Amino acid sequence: MKIAIVSPNPNHLQDMRKVLEARGHAVSLFEGGKSRMQAVVEKVAPDLLLVDGMCCDLQELSLVEALTLRHPAVAVVLLCAMQTPEFLIHAMRAGVREVLPSPADTAALEAAVGRIALKMAGAQAHSAGRIVAFMPCKGGSGATFLATNIAHQLSRERSVLLIDLNLQFGDALSYVSDLRPTSTMADVARDIGRLDASLLAASVVRVSPSYSILPAPEDLARALDVKAEHIDAILQVALTQYDFVIFDLGTRIDTLTLRVLDRAEHIFPVLQTSLPHIRNVTRLVQVFKSLGYAPGKVELLVNRSTGGGEIGLSDMRRSLPGVMFTAVPDGGKDVEASINRGVPLAEMSRGSALARRLDEIAHTLSPRPEATPGFMGRLFRRA
Repeated sequence: MKIAIVSPNPNHLQDMRKVLEARGHAVSLFEGGKSRMQAVVEKVAPDLLLVDGMCCDLQELSLVEALTLRHPAVAVVLLCAMQTPEFLIHAMRAGVREVLPSPADTAALEAAVGRIALKMAGAQAHSAGRIVAFMPCKGGSGATFLATNIAHQLSRERSVLLIDLNLQFGDALSYVSDLRPTSTMADVARDIGRLDASLLAASVVRVSPSYSILPAPEDLARALDVKAEHIDAILQVALTQYDFVIFDLGTRIDTLTLRVLDRAEHIFPVLQTSLPHIRNVTRLVQVFKSLGYAPGKVELLVNRSTGGGEIGLSDMRRSLPGVMFTAVPDGGKDVEASINRGVPLAEMSRGSALARRLDEIAHTLSPRPEATPGFMGRLFRRA
């Protein structure tokens, strides 16, 4: 486990280093006060941060809470010479894992670090997440809107990371949030050698507690920094932290796109009922067949389907036999308002036909367990 220790006392730093390195942990030492916490986490990206020299001052805990909110994957342990019950309660509310005496007792320090290591190992041992890719068959198909909003629906019951892999013109974050990113896909690629759960958590934008987005680079030139091998490294970490990893792809088929498509459990090409879209999706389906993708892996989302155009779903099914289709109704002004405000559609127009269809698609990806009927329900069922 990567451990960073901040303390104003150099003797305390060396004593804790000896104890923890003897247990096989990688330890970094930083002499100074609690004001260094943020800089240390951003520099080292530790799994565990030990902060020595805290006192029973509730004002200091505001710094700790800001740190735990920004870096939720980092476990924080405080070491205090004096402790009060009130301080302990507020420390836990601020996101602190444990509070130990200072200087640290060897047995207590080993036990606390051991407990945290077990919790982290348990979190990483949970079943691997699932990869879903959304890909436009043509510009303006609405793939980003569907990807971001279906991801939002999934996040109601699952943890979701959406990765914007439309590297030159991606703007997925703006569809569901007005937050500004502090890191992008290019920043993660640059630091890929030290990527772990903590760095990934610090790099994403948290749209909600269970929905995060890793944005595309804002500088077009930095799109070239992202390589295909970076996708594997990111997924190796992300799949242990999220139930779903959603990719919003661009229209190009290149080495990055193929790396995602090969690993995706489900691919949603997005098109509309127009001849240019149908031409492109026909080519795309042929590519998928040449790659050996199973038919059930690909499902076409026919966006803004009204049923009144010259080309209907029946025509498309005849031209692409054996391919699964799902019609997505036109959301009209609700979609325009959702995109302009950066608010998920379900939060603005939950009862619309489009919102219900997006919820149905999310449900097919992650079926909800059937509720157990109560006594009266079972009684009437028997009757």
